[in-house]
Amino acid sequence: MSDTDIKSDGAPETGGVRLFRKPWIFVRGVPAMKFLPLEGPPEVAFAGRSNVGKSSLINALLGQKGLARTSNTPGRTQELNYFVPDGFGKDLSDIPPLALVDMPGYGYAKAPKEKVDAWTELVFDYLRGRASLKRVFVLIDARHGIKANDEEVLGLLDKAAVSYQIVLTKTDKIKAYGVPKLIAATAEAIKKRPAAFPGIIATSSEKRAGIEELQMTLANLAE
Repeated sequence: MSDTDIKSDGAPETGGVRLFRKPWIFVRGVPAMKFLPLEGPPEVAFAGRSNVGKSSLINALLGQKGLARTSNTPGRTQELNYFVPDGFGKDLSDIPPLALVDMPGYGYAKAPKEKVDAWTELVFDYLRGRASLKRVFVLIDARHGIKANDEEVLGLLDKAAVSYQIVLTKTDKIKAYGVPKLIAATAEAIKKRPAAFPGIIATSSEKRAGIEELQMTLANLAE
């Protein structure tokens, strides 16, 4: 960061702020592995149960309402959705510093079984076969903690040796004094998992709590 990198309030501008200062764009939805963009930029992926608040978190992270589609119907995201900073072209001919991948939500029982199976196959083919994938951020609803279907996903990530980090969502929906306890309990629950990154990030899309911390984490991975 140069001495001239300051925010409008006069405070130093972090690398995370710089990465997310410019608009991001939707590149493409990937319904099958053959439609994946060519590998180039480092990638981070966001995964979580349907209705965990993934689209809202991505919109808050990128500072753009409605970029990641939100819906009252859980399970709407059925593809791997790619986002990059603007200015690199939708063909990614110029390599951006980072690509963000919004993965299909899991654990939505009302979706047809064949769709669930197809989503699952796509997701884990991607996880196993993408060398440019730096980390998966697994979103956990602060109101419910790690549930059985989250455990299954964490186990698959461990087996595939894909680095992942827990992000707690909707922390504004629980008592403030409960957040440190939940962070500690979550850290304890994953400490023996081989692919788990130890830091837990607690967020609220509505209150923007933890958003800058998450931006900084992504900026570090981009470097």
